[in-house]
Amino acid sequence: MRKLILKMSMSLDGFVGGPQGELDWLFRSMDAATTAWTVDTIGQMGVHIMGSRTFRDMAAYWPTSTEPFAPPMNQIPKVVFSARGLPAASSSESTTRALEDARAQAPRPLADAGAARESWAAARVASGDLADEIRRLKQEPGKDIIAHGGASFAQSLVERGLVDEYRLLVHPVVLGRGLPLFSRLAKPADLQLVEARSFPGGAVAHIYRPRA
Repeated sequence: MRKLILKMSMSLDGFVGGPQGELDWLFRSMDAATTAWTVDTIGQMGVHIMGSRTFRDMAAYWPTSTEPFAPPMNQIPKVVFSARGLPAASSSESTTRALEDARAQAPRPLADAGAARESWAAARVASGDLADEIRRLKQEPGKDIIAHGGASFAQSLVERGLVDEYRLLVHPVVLGRGLPLFSRLAKPADLQLVEARSFPGGAVAHIYRPRA
């Protein structure tokens, strides 16, 4: 059975986004080694899963991106968790703060992104009970599953004990307030540290698995 891996960037005080979903803080400590680790992590996976808001942002952003993350983001199959069907990509009138922050940091986008857009348009929609849908995905053959968020979707995965491995990129910044990852836990959860790696820009990758 394949694993569900939750990959998130996080502030030192445990937030995965600012109060309005801001992500500008995480770009300040990204460097070549951090980028390579992230690209390698994503490239190992067999399917992306995400909530509907994150899907809208990513479907609007990644098809035209020239960043190293773009090929695995575009090429690997996607599953979006949505009760209302496949969400449309964010328009200029409905952009989120996270999408605005990503676009502000991005290099000049590609003009032609037809094939990449098709990969997002072909995403599967999971509209049933979260635990049941995750169980079915884990039972399918293939490489592991990577979950991206957003915050509410990630909180739901954590709350229900569906995460088999956490890959948390902790950035050297304290936000003070924002969107927490672990706020819905009913009781403490013991984790085993599998790997830790620091990068020149100050970020540290932590890989944890729940203790049996």
